[in-house]
Amino acid sequence: MTDSPQASPGDEQRGPDLTPPPAEASASELLGAALGGAARRAGLDPTERASTGHVVWSAMGGWRGVLESVLPGLVFIVVYTLTIDPATGDGDLWLSLGLSVGIAAIFTAVRLIARQPVTAAIGGLVAAGVAAAFAAFTGEASNNFIPGFITNALYGSAFLISALVGWSLIGLAVGFLMGEGTAWRADKRKRRVFFWLAIAWASLFAARLLVQLPLYFADNVTALGTLKLVMGLPLFAPLVAVTWLAVRALYPRGESRGDVAAK
Repeated sequence: MTDSPQASPGDEQRGPDLTPPPAEASASELLGAALGGAARRAGLDPTERASTGHVVWSAMGGWRGVLESVLPGLVFIVVYTLTIDPATGDGDLWLSLGLSVGIAAIFTAVRLIARQPVTAAIGGLVAAGVAAAFAAFTGEASNNFIPGFITNALYGSAFLISALVGWSLIGLAVGFLMGEGTAWRADKRKRRVFFWLAIAWASLFAARLLVQLPLYFADNVTALGTLKLVMGLPLFAPLVAVTWLAVRALYPRGESRGDVAAK
């Protein structure tokens, strides 16, 4: 007696199963799926016939998203500036950090109580906490901005490298959302648009570093915090709009995912 299962009466007529196993997703497909999923959750799905204003507002998270992004940093810089001691030139670091992190924690708690998505709020809380840790452990208020510098450097490098090697992160995300995978790379017009969009995003992150780093080394906390806010959502929103309009121009309004995939 063997351990192999008994064949059913129809097995001999059907023959062996010659269906090939499904191919494993490539790294570009996995990355595209991750980027596309994030874009869709942020309201940046090109297949949705939403207005540009609606898309930009969704990407910022509405009023709550704006407050969660801006208020902790605004409170930190306002409190620190108002408590500057003329004798030392330093503000009350611990009060500034405590209020900043406390507000981020309140936003997270409100979302948890209301059983709403907490990803953005938790991200803001973690960012505020990490930034506060840098400043608290060193005793330097300017070090509160180090995590932001690291984030901008990483994002900027990722967009720049993806453009230069011909695998624009924008293209990967849009390709997933439109159901065409990496087929956009065979279209010169799409490759060119996605290249320049990635360069534009890399330039945004680079500009933040070029403007803010000199202020960091000069230990000008007030100016640094103010410019961080000015170069945040006020620059992010227009670039989202430009990206959205460029992508919509590449994919006609009447074109569906199936139409794109069939090309």
